[in-house]
Amino acid sequence: MVESDASGLDGRRSFEEQFTEIATLAGGLAHEIRNPLSTIQMNLELLFEDLELSDSPQSKRTLKRLRTIQGQCENLEGILESFLQFARAGQLHLEETKLNDVVTSFLEFYQAEADEHQIDVRPHLRANLPPVSLDTRLFNQVLTNLVRNAQQAMPDGGALELQTSCEGDTVVLDIIDTGVGISKEACEKVFDVFFSTKPCGNGLGLPTARKIIEAHGGSIRCESEQGRGTKFRLSLPASSESLDVSQ
Repeated sequence: MVESDASGLDGRRSFEEQFTEIATLAGGLAHEIRNPLSTIQMNLELLFEDLELSDSPQSKRTLKRLRTIQGQCENLEGILESFLQFARAGQLHLEETKLNDVVTSFLEFYQAEADEHQIDVRPHLRANLPPVSLDTRLFNQVLTNLVRNAQQAMPDGGALELQTSCEGDTVVLDIIDTGVGISKEACEKVFDVFFSTKPCGNGLGLPTARKIIEAHGGSIRCESEQGRGTKFRLSLPASSESLDVSQ
């Protein structure tokens, strides 16, 4: 009994140390992102002032594109704030939702980018899945990271499948690409902090994705074969309330 208590105390201390390290990293990352982001937003406002004085079709098209950029800047600001709340307070803003709805909404946003990169998006969403409890903004950050990784693995285009299914009391999302794949050794390390297979990668995207999924009580794993593609499997617990109703 004493050994169990000591083990539990050591585990809490280890968690607190990791938590403090993540919070410090998050604060520094936020500072590094917000400075250039503020500069971008300020210059966008100046461009708006210049272009709104013109009635030319070209100016109107440019304004439309700038508004898209502005919207994504605001989205980035929101994601950053949500990540800071998660990293510093360890609290998720959970809402019971349908995973298929979250995936569909994300794909509607991503479709234009997929078309630009000649990626054939193929959703296969199983009907009547039990709901899950999600922090939707943070989960969208995970989707963005995984889909962008898949996109970079298919520089000449390819297929991207998103499949949902149910395994017992677990809701599953598989994200499968037909990209270049990664080695078995790299696949075992992709969730390690600062490990990256990309020359310009910072090695934080997949570790952050894992932290978010694990904070939801779920898990994420990678399967890949060089030359054939990669699959990421996200497993999330079904909402306990939905399970109570169904039983």
